[in-house]
Amino acid sequence: MYAWDTNEEYLFKAMVAFSMRKVPNRETTEISHVLLCNVTQRVSFWFVVTDPSKTHTLPAVEIQSAIRMNRNRINNAFFLNDQTLEFLRIPSTLAPPTDPPVPIWIIIFGVIFCIVIVATMLLILSGIQQHRRKNEGPSEMEDTEDKCENTITVENGIPCDPLDMKGGHINDAFMTEDERLTPL
Repeated sequence: MYAWDTNEEYLFKAMVAFSMRKVPNRETTEISHVLLCNVTQRVSFWFVVTDPSKTHTLPAVEIQSAIRMNRNRINNAFFLNDQTLEFLRIPSTLAPPTDPPVPIWIIIFGVIFCIVIVATMLLILSGIQQHRRKNEGPSEMEDTEDKCENTITVENGIPCDPLDMKGGHINDAFMTEDERLTPL
């Protein structure tokens, strides 16, 4: 609970008098011209500012404009803010923070989700493209190998069988004893 004592009252009166001195034609306002009324335990009260030259109170509009101009100094003097130090019928100096129509976490989630979707699509498309290249590459080589097999070479006018490039032939004349027993 906030400790409200005579020193706090004096500080509040001084801050209101300070605010009133900033208003034109009110430079002679003193702390004694600020009167606190109906002070409660919960630090609730109302106050008036009297005119030094006359015996009547100053208009509420004039006091409200003076406090509105110096509200941040009053708040800082008591280490409070607009939510904890409330002046009735005096709007706060700053507008309350507005809530965005869409929560920020949804925007961040949407951006990350879009990045993941785009990355996934790029991976899928690059995989399809690599698969197509892979399928096109060997088919052309197989065609050239088939063409090589179908051609019959002629040496000295005698047709010769081409070598089997895929399986290969083993010439037993050049094999050693160990290689014959070793399976391929």
